[in-house]
Formats: sequence, structure tokens, C-alpha cells
Amino acid sequence: MKIDVLESTPFSLKAKISGSSFNFVNAMRRVAMSSIPTMAIDTVTFYDNTSAMFDEYIAHRLGLVPLKTPKGFSEDDAVLFSLVEEGPKTVYSKDLKSNEKEVSVANPNIPIIKLADKQSIRLDAKAILGRGSKSSKFQPGLATYKSDDKGDMFEFYIESFGQIPAPEILSRALDIISANVKEIHKELKK
Repeated sequence: MKIDVLESTPFSLKAKISGSSFNFVNAMRRVAMSSIPTMAIDTVTFYDNTSAMFDEYIAHRLGLVPLKTPKGFSEDDAVLFSLVEEGPKTVYSKDLKSNEKEVSVANPNIPIIKLADKQSIRLDAKAILGRGSKSSKFQPGLATYKSDDKGDMFEFYIESFGQIPAPEILSRALDIISANVKEIHKELKK
């Protein structure tokens, strides 16, 4: 198998893959979207919400804010975010304050809610590691591919949502595939 990187930025990766099969390229795509551990806000505790929006609506929006996800965190770890704001103003993702400097919002300009005069919001949110197979809020990005007429040359594309750079998404996906293959090989030897 040969991979030629055609384009690589933190938010996108385009590569030409030759000498592979539909099955393997599709496995890379599926693992990239569903199996890479990624941080997302999972639970929100509201202390004050005098806005026009329900708590559940705001919690859902917070869960969809992409969070930078460096390596080194386990599924037992949690990162806490706090938000204290008063209107009139638009509250953005950059207003979420993290207790862990390595885990922060990936895009600071995502509008969360617009507060009118004398409206306020105060909450704590807990982010955990999860996988896209559990919920789409844990997906680090999208992956797709197309092939030539013979089916032996593929153009593979990854677009990151910002939690993990696109080239690293591919690297982590390949690490997961490799670990799974080794585990199957070990089990077959028993």
C-alpha cells in the first residue's frame, strides 16, 4: 500500500491511496469517525438560567461545541468548564472556562445563547472522553473516500471539527486498527 499526501492542514487531509482495497479504506473511514476517543461536554449543572431558552436546549448546544483533545487522557478523566455571564450580550464558546489548560474550546466563536438585558446564566459542565459510535458529539471529524473505476486507487479525505488535527485523526485511526489486528492475532494463537 502507498499513501501520497496531497493536502495537509490542521483542519483537512487529502491523500491518494494505492495498493489497498475498499474494505481497508472503508475501515479507516469508519474508525476515524467512530472509534477515536474525543472530549465533549456530557453533563451540565445549571445554577442560574434566566434566559429565554430551556436548560436542556443550552446543554445540548454545549455538548456540540468541539473541544481540543490532546493525547494522555483516559476515559476515567473529566474536565470541568464553567460559564457565568450576564446580558445584554451574546455568549460564545470562548466564554467557557476550563479547569484544564490543554482541553479548551476548538473554535472560540460559536454562539451559544443571546442574553437580553438582566438575563443571566451560570453553570458548570463536565467533559469526558467518548467515541463517535456512542454519540456524534464525540466525532473528531468526517472522513470520506472515492475510488477510480478499477477500485485500486482511492482519494481519501478527512475534515476535522477542530478537536484533533486532521493528520492526527488518520494516525490515531491507524493505531486503533493496528491494535485491534494485534489483539485478534493474539486471540487466534490461543
